[in-house]
Formats: sequence, C-alpha cells, structure tokens
Amino acid sequence: MTTPSADRYAKQFLAGWGAMDFNSHMANWAYLNLAADIRMAFFAEHGFAPSEFRRLALGPVLRKDELEYFREVGLHETVTVTCAALAMSPDGARFVIENEIWSAAGERAATVRSTGGWLDLRERKLVAPPPSLLAVLQQIPRAPGFVELHVARGASAATERDPSLP
Repeated sequence: MTTPSADRYAKQFLAGWGAMDFNSHMANWAYLNLAADIRMAFFAEHGFAPSEFRRLALGPVLRKDELEYFREVGLHETVTVTCAALAMSPDGARFVIENEIWSAAGERAATVRSTGGWLDLRERKLVAPPPSLLAVLQQIPRAPGFVELHVARGASAATERDPSLP
C-alpha cells in the first residue's frame, strides 16, 4: 500500500450515488469528472475563479485523456484526488496533467493523464493563456520527471504538436 504524494495538490471527494454505474462501482466518466473538478478547484484556490474563465471567454480543451484503473471505488467511499503537471510548454499553451484517485485505505484506484491546451471561446482557436492564468499554471506542482514541452521554430505554441508528448 502506498499513499498520495505530499508534493501534489490534493482534495477529498465523496463517490456519490450519481457517480456509480450498473456494476455498483464508480463509472468511467466519474473519474474524468473528478480530474476536471480538482483542476478547476486548483485554479479557483489560486486566484483564477471560474468567473474569470467566463470573463476572458477562455477554457481548457483536452486533446486526450488516458485513464488507467487499479481498484474499484464504491458508493460513499471517500477518495483523495491529486493533481500534478507532467509536462508544460514555457508559455503554458500546452500541458499534460496527471490526476491520481486514491481510496481512503491509501490504495491507488486510478490515474488520469490529460493532454490539452487553451481555447479562445470567441475565436474558437487554440491560444496561449494570459499572464494571470500562466502565473497560476506555473504553481501547479511538478511531478517527478516533469518535461518542458518545446515548440518547433516558427510554429505557434498552441498549435504545434510536440512528438515527445506522452
């Protein structure tokens, strides 16, 4: 048995009735929702509330979610969800965030790895975040082995795909 790393941002959540599937354990989509919830909680607790995203017409957009399961989570179990950056471009335009879901007994239930960037909701195009959001992104705890994502010369940081992305 291991426990969540102390160097990651973490919050506790209750696996409620609405998160269960037909097999009486937490549904696939519920893990993804927990990952999104903790990311948004991190932004809010670090001075970038959901209302600021709306004001700027800016939102996170995910290119890929990878979900790996280790154990079941049942109804009304308390889980701890962690958040750390695996990779990010220097301008914050692209990122890979890892979330781990841990049982109350200290067993890892799942890992979610999300690869994404930032969408200008008016222009409907990928953009680098404004300085105020970049400052918050730079506060996300870095996972061991954190990688800085680079951009090919002459390419937009928000649109060039880095072949080294996990």
